Amino acid sequence: MNETILVVDDEESIRSTLAAILRDEGFRVVQASDPGGVFDLIDREKPALLLLDVWMPEIDGIELLRRIKETHPALPVVMISGHGNIQAAVAAVRLGAADFLEKPFSVEALLTSLRRVLGLLQQPETRQASQPEPASAVAASSAARDGVVQRTVRRSIVFAGQGLHSGLKTGAILQPAPPDFGIVFSPLGDDSAIRACVENVAATGYNTTLALGGKWIRTVEHLMSALYGLGISNLLVKTDGEIPALDGSAAEFCRQIAAAGVEEQKAWLEPARVRRRVVVGDPGQGGEFISAEPAARLVIDYRLEYAPPIGTQEVHFELSSPEVYAAEIAPARTFGFVHEFRKLSEMGLARGGRLDNVILVDDRKVVNTALRFPDEFARHKVLDLIGDLYLLGRPLLGHIKARKTGHSDNLALVQAIRASL
Repeated sequence: MNETILVVDDEESIRSTLAAILRDEGFRVVQASDPGGVFDLIDREKPALLLLDVWMPEIDGIELLRRIKETHPALPVVMISGHGNIQAAVAAVRLGAADFLEKPFSVEALLTSLRRVLGLLQQPETRQASQPEPASAVAASSAARDGVVQRTVRRSIVFAGQGLHSGLKTGAILQPAPPDFGIVFSPLGDDSAIRACVENVAATGYNTTLALGGKWIRTVEHLMSALYGLGISNLLVKTDGEIPALDGSAAEFCRQIAAAGVEEQKAWLEPARVRRRVVVGDPGQGGEFISAEPAARLVIDYRLEYAPPIGTQEVHFELSSPEVYAAEIAPARTFGFVHEFRKLSEMGLARGGRLDNVILVDDRKVVNTALRFPDEFARHKVLDLIGDLYLLGRPLLGHIKARKTGHSDNLALVQAIRASL
């Protein structure tokens, strides 16, 4: 490789360990024990990447990062910390850090991060999963026409806020990922990977929670909905237990992803196609039901039925473009009832519900905000449904009809569709 990596850490044992690992991988390593000579080393050694400890003598790593980005904005910096939290990670990425690793980290986590930042991640040697084995150029062209182009974000994006159910300060860092990577969640403090798929769903009560190996990520549905709506197929999401609620919708996720830019990749993804009608529940009894039928793109007809003041709302939505999703579905906020908050609190939920991230309804009216759409409640149900559908791991071509459903019904449909494919 011969790329030079500058390691800046005040602990000699950490520097020597990192240097040994990196040299074994073919990197050239330069070390610094304090911030004083960092800028001279950068100018002299021209490193391809800098590994920077957060806790440093005289000046902390976050401030040093800020100064480095002022003078060397193109130099990739990966922050490392033994006392990291999501707030520190968010602050670092906002200042331009390419990644944030919390000690102790595994060798594989370190090398994966460095390869990603340096663009050295190996592409899968197998053929793209979206393309059938082509018997000819015509067959390959047909696979491309039938599939969708894989996409990731152009640069890292950070979100900070409060968890809707935990009530804790949290955040999420969205990082570009290579083709065929999928949507993967990773707790900030380790290198575990929780793929966004129906097999990893651990709970569906009032939110969708993913879990694997004792690690869990709560309330993924709004972000997953935005990723589906914007066509993002490959992404690494680092977070700290729960995705931030922001304003209770997917609008801010869409805005920041659009601002960062979306990158098309040289790979195709085959959609999941509904071949025959699939039904969960009983459509004829007036209760909960959800079904899927063949269609050329994702079409959703949703019927919401509540007592006044919400009443009955119906939404017809066709996912024809990211712009349509961002305008018609993403701004719809989550909602809750005043009389339910005590029950939710006893269940350990809705501790982060505030007047600015949930539509609050009492027996007579909405008590805290003006609605963005007359049928905003039903549109938010569609938002949640789209996020849960993306746990198929790929876009769905089908016509969804639903009445009075929630996350558990959505996941039951996903499982039924998978079984039918």
